[in-house]
Amino acid sequence: MPHIKNALIRFRIIDKMIRNKYKAYPSKEELREACEESLYGSVHGAHICDSTIEKDLFNMKMENDAPIKYSKKNGGYYYEDPDYSINDIPLTEDEISSIKYAVDTLHQFKEAPFFKDFGNAIDKIVDRVSVAGDENKMSKYIQFESATSIGGNEFLPLLLEAIQSKKKLWFVYTSFIKDAGKPRKVSPLFLKEYRNRWYLISYDPSQKDIRTYALDRMGDLKILEDEQEVPEGFDPEAYFQNAMGITSYKGDAYKIILKAGEVASKYIKSQPIHHSQFILKEEEEATYFELKLLLSEELIRTLLSYGGEIQVIEPQELKSLLIDRILSMRKVYSL
Repeated sequence: MPHIKNALIRFRIIDKMIRNKYKAYPSKEELREACEESLYGSVHGAHICDSTIEKDLFNMKMENDAPIKYSKKNGGYYYEDPDYSINDIPLTEDEISSIKYAVDTLHQFKEAPFFKDFGNAIDKIVDRVSVAGDENKMSKYIQFESATSIGGNEFLPLLLEAIQSKKKLWFVYTSFIKDAGKPRKVSPLFLKEYRNRWYLISYDPSQKDIRTYALDRMGDLKILEDEQEVPEGFDPEAYFQNAMGITSYKGDAYKIILKAGEVASKYIKSQPIHHSQFILKEEEEATYFELKLLLSEELIRTLLSYGGEIQVIEPQELKSLLIDRILSMRKVYSL
């Protein structure tokens, strides 16, 4: 069984490498090294040999109709049909069994320090795999939350490589405000996920400031040979200490006091708005919460989502921002 599981995993790794347009035409040796590194943490050929990869390529063609071709000109493999992916093929019983085995193993380490931040993600995977079966039948009884893919996730390996190698990046970026691509050259600092969307936090030497870019609006990404520039004393954890979402800026955080109704307070207790949140006092029909946060669009949208169930007691700056937004909504509905 382990042999079958490893083969299925290698198929996925090979498929991912062949489809990577930023490192096109992987050679047999590159495929072998990637498979061995993922499965065994080494690349020296002690566990996987060239003949194993040759058999995998052959089996992918025979079993999955993978349109794999070899390019003599480029010295590597590619898909004759660029839209092909092994991920589009329904999982077999062996693959589901393999995933369950891996998930069971992963679940044992959920409480380990390294995985602490991924506890909820691991639980979601365990839940999903535990009810795996006929999708058409299961959809009648259970529905999982699914995020609509917005693109950009394919850049993650390349961005991580640039961060770890301390190299600068060049890419074309299209903002929501200006619907036209503009070239950017930045020093990548770290990656952050917020609401199923990935962002690159970077330092722009030309503006001498930190800039945030959404991966789904990037294009033509390239790692440069230029050495990365990092602002003195920069610390990712401290940078987002008083931030909500991905918006952060220089300045002092505000002490925020919220008064929440009986129902809203239960939601806020069970799912805190921010890690700085604590209960200031409780009354029969309301609870007062205190937070320490920078004022941001993410915070405003979150508070508005509760409608009249939450009242901002202080600061006045946040109250004014909410009043302006509420008046704008009033105009939209001609009230």
